[in-house]
Amino acid sequence: MHTVAAQKISFGARPANQLDWDAAGPLLAQAGTCKGDPRPILTELRAAQDPVPQPGTGATRALWEFLAGLAAADLAAARTVEPHLDAAAILAQAGMDMPAGSAWGVFAAESAGSLLEASKNDDGAWQLAGTKPWCSLAAELDAAVVTAHVPGGRRAFAVGLRRDEVQPDMGEWPSLGLSALPSMPVYFRASPAVPVGGTDWYLSRPGFAWGGIGVAACWFGGAVGLFRTMLVAAHRREPDQLAFAWLGEADRLLAAGATVLSAAAEQVDAGQAGAAEALRVRGHIAALCTRMLEICGQALGPGPLAFDADHARRAADLTLYIRQHHAARDDAALGRLLLEPASPSESGPA
Repeated sequence: MHTVAAQKISFGARPANQLDWDAAGPLLAQAGTCKGDPRPILTELRAAQDPVPQPGTGATRALWEFLAGLAAADLAAARTVEPHLDAAAILAQAGMDMPAGSAWGVFAAESAGSLLEASKNDDGAWQLAGTKPWCSLAAELDAAVVTAHVPGGRRAFAVGLRRDEVQPDMGEWPSLGLSALPSMPVYFRASPAVPVGGTDWYLSRPGFAWGGIGVAACWFGGAVGLFRTMLVAAHRREPDQLAFAWLGEADRLLAAGATVLSAAAEQVDAGQAGAAEALRVRGHIAALCTRMLEICGQALGPGPLAFDADHARRAADLTLYIRQHHAARDDAALGRLLLEPASPSESGPA
């Protein structure tokens, strides 16, 4: 049986600031029992009445530790909560409030062959038309922050999803990872939309980088979950030298990842974390997770993947989730930033 205390994760010996959100405890408790089903998590999000905690307001480390704790218990739970928190942060950064009693997502992915455009109708109101790919849980959510193309760039909009003009694709979702969180296209047909920020504000605001690191905190939590499985297995039988080596390497990787996330949280709260820092952190955590998946396979063998449903689900979920990192392409983006004139927070090590 999972307990809320066991699910909490700390990035360092120094206690983090308290996360002031009454929903945190119930969400952690649901994550321990939901077994990949996002519906209990959505119920808790809709029941939350307190304002959603924001990165960059002094408690970023506590917020990311909470997300990591969710992910260590269940990656589907974290994958459901993280976009809701990100949507709330985006709205707040634009001077808007998230309505209580609603569950939100963020739909900002782009793909070849899919185009979503925003335009004004005859009354001057904004509407969306076209297709948006990779819309996780679109059929279950109440609303989302959605990016669409406008003349001169892209713009974010708040869109209600429970309308006839919004049609999620209900086709097959064959993925074994995050299997209960289908990420399907959504078709918009003159769907009413409310602007969130100006043209290209969504990508240029500091919070864009902060949200990307929050996702990495979820990946990190998934790796912690794998490590906990390794520890349990090591206690069941006398470890040999290889088992000790795998445990040691895993601990070393996680300690480094926790340090990276803790330092990034301090930079966010100081207003010093930008795109380069987000790329560094995400790249480090994605590589850590890739290695943790490999170590677990070597240390545990095929048994847990075949007979332990929780472990098999976690491995499949994390494998898919970390593909939000674009690997060498993100490293190339970081390298490009290092050669461009930028603020001190975007420069590399001296």
